[in-house]
Amino acid sequence: MLMERSRAVLWPAIVRASRSHRGAEARCAVVVLLMFASGLAFAQSQPRARDLGVPFDGTPGPLNAITDVAGVEVGNTTLISGDGPLKVGMGPVRTGVTAVLPRGRENSDPVFAGWFTENGNGEMTGTTWVEESGFLEGPVMITNTHSVGVVRDAVIAWRVKNGQPRQSEYWWSLPVVAETWDGWLNDVNGFHVHPQDVFHAIDTTRGGPVPEGNVGGGTGMICYEFKGGIGTASRKLPAKDGGYTVGVLLQCNHGGREQLRIAGVPVGKEITQDPVWASAGQPTRDMGSIIVVVATDAPLLPHQLKRIAKRVTLGLGRNGAIAGNGSGDIFIAFSTANPGAFNYSKITHPAMMANDQLDPVFEATVQAVEEAEINAMVAAQTMVGRDGHKAIGLPHDQLRAVLKKYNRLAQ
Repeated sequence: MLMERSRAVLWPAIVRASRSHRGAEARCAVVVLLMFASGLAFAQSQPRARDLGVPFDGTPGPLNAITDVAGVEVGNTTLISGDGPLKVGMGPVRTGVTAVLPRGRENSDPVFAGWFTENGNGEMTGTTWVEESGFLEGPVMITNTHSVGVVRDAVIAWRVKNGQPRQSEYWWSLPVVAETWDGWLNDVNGFHVHPQDVFHAIDTTRGGPVPEGNVGGGTGMICYEFKGGIGTASRKLPAKDGGYTVGVLLQCNHGGREQLRIAGVPVGKEITQDPVWASAGQPTRDMGSIIVVVATDAPLLPHQLKRIAKRVTLGLGRNGAIAGNGSGDIFIAFSTANPGAFNYSKITHPAMMANDQLDPVFEATVQAVEEAEINAMVAAQTMVGRDGHKAIGLPHDQLRAVLKKYNRLAQ
């Protein structure tokens, strides 16, 4: 099943690669993509952070993923082709698109949402209307910095084709599309993300296990000078606190090596080989961005969801984040509760948790964010991109050794 899913996700990219190149280049692109399709299926069976003995607080949901929130679906299109020197427009390509649908493809009912920016050197389109209206209409998309426009336009086209939003008769749409920069590994100025890649990411969304690491929008990302990418985690609240679920999906692409802490341990100072920027002769600094999506089934209104989005900062801080000047740290939170609250002509009566009940939801958010980022790094594998630039995967054996050294190894 995992192999078939990986092939389904990547097949449109394989076809496009074969049509857009010539001769040996076409064969190379297809072979690389097919190899990655097989590798993705294999990667999904690899250990996650908990499996390596990283201790985390809180109780995860069954999948420890954003899809533990009922109805949430995730899809990816992953684009990998070429190697060697950068040729703008040709590659190498290390990029993609990730889609998060709050209620899945078959349900276009908007959800209450709120957003927050910790540092604004980044982009998340559509958030002005999220702030004003309190609703998220349609998916949350994540890609690379220079593909935001094409992804945004493609989402509008997809919604029109699929009859969404029905109530507004397709007159207008303000999609939420976020980005982080993958130009160290990817031909970011080659504009390799196309509308069909966006359509495919949306059309292949599903519940269940969520691929992590070098997938979708996270394909070419770097985190704390290790390979970064997509990560996810969840928390299940106890019955006394409502039994609600909080799920997180993020695309991490920030941080300097020495900043990284895992379970309170200064891992970045202990695992020092091959730091991305220093290895390239550049000063170590906090470069890049991080996008975080928080989902919950707790009945929260937009102003409360904005408070949830703010708590993302605390989860990232546990891992060493400082939200450096060059980083875009932008977060959005939504609730799948209150179906039908969006209505053009009728008064609705949504439910709302009391503010004094929110502390367990805040805590679950912080815990899930912390774990999702480490899951992303554990899953991400060493990648070589344009001009031979390399980002190494976080070494699992060394991570365990460091945790043991500080008496933090859980098993």
